[in-house]
Amino acid sequence: MTLLQAVLSFAVVAGLLTLVPGMDTALVLRSSISRSRPFAFATAIGISTGAMIWGVAAAVGVSALLAASEVAYRLLTIAGAAYMLWLGLSLLWKSLRHGKAAAPEGAAPAAGRNDLFKGWLTGTGTNLLNPKVGVFYIATIPQFIPAGESPLLVGVLLAGVHCVLTMAWFTLLIFGTGYASRWLKGARSIRIIDSITGTVLVGFGLRLALEPAH
Repeated sequence: MTLLQAVLSFAVVAGLLTLVPGMDTALVLRSSISRSRPFAFATAIGISTGAMIWGVAAAVGVSALLAASEVAYRLLTIAGAAYMLWLGLSLLWKSLRHGKAAAPEGAAPAAGRNDLFKGWLTGTGTNLLNPKVGVFYIATIPQFIPAGESPLLVGVLLAGVHCVLTMAWFTLLIFGTGYASRWLKGARSIRIIDSITGTVLVGFGLRLALEPAH
């Protein structure tokens, strides 16, 4: 797998997960509706900041593991495959049951000239305190590091790709809050997104699980 193939493959996974309505999406929508557009963008940037920190942390850990043991790399591959399969099957099950994800409670309103900082801090804290974000990076980044490439540099690159995709999606949500919020609340749309994302994740998980050891 070349570096370009790794980036494109990771972009597919990260992009699909970005589209799944969740805590971060609800937080940005709530900020856009109840506060202001600048506050919402500050929140979105904070979320991306938290994701980048998680990505760098995961990349540093992966670098040490790869340098220490090939067995450790294989264990991470298995863990990543299991995580993708579990997440994909969970989404498929939820779509079959016509489930609807509940939106989390938003942050308390901020006021004054520190609004932008508070928005950024809220977004950053939300991601840093969400262990699922760390698990996602730790479980997936190793699978997209080509042989011979620096795990740290590639990890930072992949985290950056995820941040760009996230900001692009949040920008669409912020500028089209009215339409986007109605669309995201539709049970049919959520089921479609869950079904597509679940299928792709299961496919990636099976590919990783069946991939022969190097």
